[in-house]
Amino acid sequence: MRRGSRHCAAVVALLVVAGACAPRTARGPIAPADDGRLRQSLVRDSVQAVLTRALTDSAFPAAWAVVGNGTTIYASLGVGALEPIDTPIDSELNGSAPIATPVTDSTVWDLASLTKVVGTTSSVLQLVAEGRVSLDAPATQYLPRWTAPRAGEVTIRHLLSHSAGLPAWRPLYKEAWSAEEAMAQVYATGPDTTPGYRYVYSDLGFILLGEVVREVSGLPLDSYVLSRVFLPIGMRETRFLPSALWRSRTAPTEIDPWRQRHLRGEVHDENAFQLGQVAGHAGLFTTARDLTRFAQMLLRGGWVEGQNGTRVDILPEETLFTFRQRQPFGGSHRALGWETPTGSNSAGQRLSALAFGHTGFTGTSLWIDPERDVFVLLLTNRVNPTRQRSGIGPARSALADAVIGALDHAASVR
Repeated sequence: MRRGSRHCAAVVALLVVAGACAPRTARGPIAPADDGRLRQSLVRDSVQAVLTRALTDSAFPAAWAVVGNGTTIYASLGVGALEPIDTPIDSELNGSAPIATPVTDSTVWDLASLTKVVGTTSSVLQLVAEGRVSLDAPATQYLPRWTAPRAGEVTIRHLLSHSAGLPAWRPLYKEAWSAEEAMAQVYATGPDTTPGYRYVYSDLGFILLGEVVREVSGLPLDSYVLSRVFLPIGMRETRFLPSALWRSRTAPTEIDPWRQRHLRGEVHDENAFQLGQVAGHAGLFTTARDLTRFAQMLLRGGWVEGQNGTRVDILPEETLFTFRQRQPFGGSHRALGWETPTGSNSAGQRLSALAFGHTGFTGTSLWIDPERDVFVLLLTNRVNPTRQRSGIGPARSALADAVIGALDHAASVR
């Protein structure tokens, strides 16, 4: 192990042990304003240590993390850099390596499956709160085109909790030549087990939920979530189909064998690409500063402060509470759209039982803990230049655990 890696490992161990040995405190807002500097310093150091070690261990080539509560940012920092535009990895220019761009809070990241919760779940939640969609209604009530065998047995709740009995995936990008053909394949797919019987994480279910949003609202998913969720929150750098003007600050993902190019500013997920890059399961791009606004909105119970200082409700609190609850299907740990802590997933072992979160294949994750009043956001491009990288799972859980250790330690010495 290199010297830098040993140093970072020691820092992480010290922070986690300090937090573990500290007296437990009442959960909720972690500490008052008079120990804010200590809290921020400890959290910042813990985040830096975890990110630096993960970078050294090649878990990702670049990352940005943000930790905070509903009103305050404890830490916002990154490691790594973005390759220059149109420069092959490891190429040389006049005998020297090209200059890379350090990541910032305005770097644009491919969210991958965080799209499921940030975009699709938020949209469905709003429609449920407005009485336009019922959780326990058959999905076919809103999707008359879905006539596959046994489709009528699937409810909206089944789709949101990944208990619809649908296959986890099918290679739409190989089965279809257009977005229309790809969607037709989705509509032709029915459950292969009894809905509600077991949990199977399914992209297909969330593609269908994106269609529910379109059918009920009359707007494509990208238009709906932009106008009803992102812009009201103030998220002006969150989009499906990101602007070409953002490309220089967009984190590249994989050198894709199927598309035969290095992806940058186009969705990494092949099925989402074949569906036109707008789909319920993947396709959103955003920045750390935008997703921080989203996380703080969730911690506040679904509202933000408007320009004139008035409260603007984005996701009604009562419905948001319902969507955070673990569902009783087939031993599932899933809530509605969201995931909950298991002790072995990306939440680590120290977030409260009330926490909810999600991950994305490109190396992204977001966890919200209302009981501790904290969120932990991690954005990376761990699939650059290949999805064969390992280490993102341990890095996610290490980050969550180190953050809580730092916060508990700050609370114990105030």
